[in-house]
Amino acid sequence: MQSIPREQVLKRIEGENNWWAVPHRINEPYYAMKRRAYIDLLIPLVTEMSVKRAVLLMGPRRVGKTVLIHHIIQHLIDNGVDPMNICYLSIDHPIYNGLGLHELMDLYLEASGSSLSKEPVYLFFDEIQYLKGWEIHLKSLVDRYPEIKFVASGSAAAALKLKSTESGAGRFTDFLLPPLTFYEYLDLLDKGDMIFESNDIKDSHDTHDIDQLNDVFVHYLNYGGYPEAIFSNLIQSNLSRFIKSDIIDKVLLRDLPSLYGIHDIQELNSLFTTLAYNTADEVSLEKLSQSSGVAKNTIKRYIEYLEAAFLIKTVHRIDKNAKRFQRANFFKVYLTNPSIRSALFTPVTPDEESMGNIAETGIYSQWFHSDTILFYARWKHGEVDMVHLKPNLMPVWAVEVKWTDRYVDRPHELSNLLAFCDRNRCRNALVTTRTRYALKSIGGIQIEFIPASLYCYEVGYNLIKRRRTILSL
Repeated sequence: MQSIPREQVLKRIEGENNWWAVPHRINEPYYAMKRRAYIDLLIPLVTEMSVKRAVLLMGPRRVGKTVLIHHIIQHLIDNGVDPMNICYLSIDHPIYNGLGLHELMDLYLEASGSSLSKEPVYLFFDEIQYLKGWEIHLKSLVDRYPEIKFVASGSAAAALKLKSTESGAGRFTDFLLPPLTFYEYLDLLDKGDMIFESNDIKDSHDTHDIDQLNDVFVHYLNYGGYPEAIFSNLIQSNLSRFIKSDIIDKVLLRDLPSLYGIHDIQELNSLFTTLAYNTADEVSLEKLSQSSGVAKNTIKRYIEYLEAAFLIKTVHRIDKNAKRFQRANFFKVYLTNPSIRSALFTPVTPDEESMGNIAETGIYSQWFHSDTILFYARWKHGEVDMVHLKPNLMPVWAVEVKWTDRYVDRPHELSNLLAFCDRNRCRNALVTTRTRYALKSIGGIQIEFIPASLYCYEVGYNLIKRRRTILSL
């Protein structure tokens, strides 16, 4: 049996790095695409050469990791980096089968004719998770070649993070790229002018037409998590095929079995469908086990696998005193991308009952890149949707997600939120509405009412803008 000639591999590498030739720029499809705002957070990590660490770009399938890498490559070229000192390798291409990272680096040097010098070299390994032992070899490269900045990407976020923590301690910097935030969605569609900075409240925003913004917000919830989908009417008309067949099925049928050795795919798929339909609802291992006939330990493993694939996020429960439970018998599960639910079932409409849960899922999804750990509070006769705790476990703020304006005129009906805040000396809370703004003080607790679409925008905007400010200091 013949092996692939070395010349063919070198030719493939040259083809993947077209910027080595004139004109020195990335392929046209990537070059013409508008850049995601998250590139401003990633560039400082990539260009920081004094810290000897590889950057590990993680995220779910089809959120634009490969596009983001190419945009960073163009940024490097535009800022004076020699194009020959930049190499991109798509590790999942069959031609690289059986080749280790050291061999691939040697092939790059041969193909480019580049020699390691005092000038920085940037080496990008895309979809690295299918290369066995990648974390050991990448750590070795970081230690051996301090003049090279290594950037690796992968789609199994938790699996990569586990390997990064185990084998890359002190050598890897993790960066999680989430699905599109609502802020990025408006920016990519050139609709950012729908929202402007408010003069009434510091660091807040307003809109000229809340009804129009809500229409766009509902469209975002249904179609907006994936960059490809927002520009394609064809994909939107058959979202099930794009998301379910091209993303979910590949994760459930290929990624997870190969990475974790899962055997009963049908069982896993059934559980995921149930969780997706009930996104933002509280679930328990006991009830899931009873309804499915699957053992609780198995369901627990399946949920861990689905989190590893970045399809869901679990949020843990606290009680009315903001104390965590010793045993996590109950928890909430959120889709990391609300448009997954639309693909599996039907797109949500503004007036249907499930809109509240989908809006809550969309708001939670804005936080997934952040290090902020959120909880929900639940006790016998009450619940609060979102709570952030200080390190001393005292609540910093609480949020109740609603898709109705009724509580602006009837704030006393928010008895669960008010009771929780009063008990835990939390003097500020936020309640989302459908269209209305207000600022009210009830029993010494200040409640800000803000439309859910604007709050969703502000979370994504602030996470990017404030991090960018910190990085630029």
